Amino acid sequence: MEFTVNHLLCFGFGFSARALAARLDRREWKVSATSRDAEGIAAIEAQGFHGLLFDSTLQIGPDVTHLLISAPPGEHGDPVLRLFQAQLQQLSKSLKWVGYLSTTGVYGDRGGDWVDEDSPLEPTTARGQRRLEAERNWLKLHKDFGLPVHLFRLAGIYGPGRNQLLTVRDGSARRIIKPGQIFSRIHVEDIAGVIAASIAKPHPGRAYNVCDDEPCPPQEVVAYAAGLLGLPLPPEIPFEEAELSPMAKSFYAESKRVSNRRIKAELNHRLIYPNYREGLRALLDTLTA
Repeated sequence: MEFTVNHLLCFGFGFSARALAARLDRREWKVSATSRDAEGIAAIEAQGFHGLLFDSTLQIGPDVTHLLISAPPGEHGDPVLRLFQAQLQQLSKSLKWVGYLSTTGVYGDRGGDWVDEDSPLEPTTARGQRRLEAERNWLKLHKDFGLPVHLFRLAGIYGPGRNQLLTVRDGSARRIIKPGQIFSRIHVEDIAGVIAASIAKPHPGRAYNVCDDEPCPPQEVVAYAAGLLGLPLPPEIPFEEAELSPMAKSFYAESKRVSNRRIKAELNHRLIYPNYREGLRALLDTLTA
């Protein structure tokens, strides 16, 4: 029985986009996703979705009803807007919903204080600045052409295959101590749930923080994962002595507590994993020997 009525096109098919695609009813949804190479397209199609090459020849078909943009901006700006802005302007009246995955990094460093969607946007890293520029350019399409854009500011993402249980078990986890450091985080299934709730209840032009209920120091999460596994605590390492990648350093450059009230009040989303303890306990069952 086939009665597809919606077509979601994902620009980029990473962790969050895959989680959303997996929860959509395939009787009601066609899902297409882009990749920059043949190997990536083959991986998309192996999951049962339609793969498209991401280049300037791509045409956004008239049957596409929903867009999800998870491709990050680079030094030259947002790659989707750079290649497809003219097409998006033409499709602004036919598209039902557009979602842009951003980051809570657009708020910058708040010294551990709370932020919500109405807080000033003051990114302190190059990554956050690029995201803020992309957000503004997507919202401009909404304001100027009516493109039904929604912004999702994601906290630190974890889930199957990407969590502290795995790093503790393989010995790569570290408890990096930076006094006053607070992170917010979100399970990938809750990201998918929030996006699905927005699709069901569109509010173009709106921004949503996507995070759980309990911001906390990152070393607490590592310690809890070790306890679940019955393994020794990884040693504490002062932040000044830790050898971190540029991406990790950008996370530690900012400390804040992110409010998720709006996703509950406006989208009626009830978190599947309201804190890291519930999320890690559920993930414990997914570990393979």
